[in-house]
Amino acid sequence: MTTAPTTQPIGPLVDAHPAKRPERITLQGRWITLAPLAAEKHAEALYEGSNGDAARESVWTYLFDGPYRSRDDFRSNIELKARSADPLFFAVVDNSSGRAVGYQTLMRVDAANRVIEVGNIMYTPAMQRTAGATEAQYLFARYVFDELGYRRYEWKCNDLNAPSKRAARRFGFSFEGVFRQHMIVKGRNRDTAWFAMLDGEWPARKAAYERWLAPDNFDRQGRQKTNLSQLMPEAAS
Repeated sequence: MTTAPTTQPIGPLVDAHPAKRPERITLQGRWITLAPLAAEKHAEALYEGSNGDAARESVWTYLFDGPYRSRDDFRSNIELKARSADPLFFAVVDNSSGRAVGYQTLMRVDAANRVIEVGNIMYTPAMQRTAGATEAQYLFARYVFDELGYRRYEWKCNDLNAPSKRAARRFGFSFEGVFRQHMIVKGRNRDTAWFAMLDGEWPARKAAYERWLAPDNFDRQGRQKTNLSQLMPEAAS
């Protein structure tokens, strides 16, 4: 390997070993469990939670598929998703009921560059704005950084999806810009907002998650005492 002339700017040397690829494992939390998606275990509850009326079907607005008009079509789709390796689908299972209340994926796996993305997030109304939703994101981030060894963890969404952009910031991702006319989704233009979290930022963000998730941060009714945004370090500019 030759050394570039000192007059040319070049990035610092890094350890170039690859990250591990995500596997179909179970990640256990206090409120929820992330488990490999399986139609026989999860399709029925997911269908009931995401189809049937306007409120439930609103979860599909910014996703690439759905809503579904029949249980059979939905189950067939879940079977396909369960076999996928990238994206790799995990069901979000509510620990109190044992029912699936959503799913999420690790995707666009680039082990050589140690870059990975969280995406295809479908949380039913029963899952949205709950402690379990935050815990699901914490469990993924901890797996990505602490166990798999990635340098960069990405979050992307439709630039019109204001709730997703707020969630990305709340979960510790930094906004990096908008890719204009990035995709055509369901026949419509999609400008994509990009967010990311880096391995060097993770320790402070991990501490914020764990402080927020601590039992003493919730009252007897399960309401938070301190919100995550107050604990999360300021995003990179």
